Amino acid sequence: MSAEAVQLDYVALYRRAFAEYGAHALWSLRAFEAPSQEDALVVARALRIEGDLVARRLAERIEQACHAAV
Repeated sequence: MSAEAVQLDYVALYRRAFAEYGAHALWSLRAFEAPSQEDALVVARALRIEGDLVARRLAERIEQACHAAV
């Protein structure tokens, strides 16, 4: 997978997290137009702490995508 595809992957997952869990698990975070890997990892951590089991799986996918982009 190319670097651009990996970046789009974690950005898409980041946006999905806010769409699905914004009011519940990410209420204290701000969504950025162009999130960095660090921003996505902060969202993943919040999903792990505040979210349910499905949110935790999304957090794992965000983390994998961020680590693949390195």
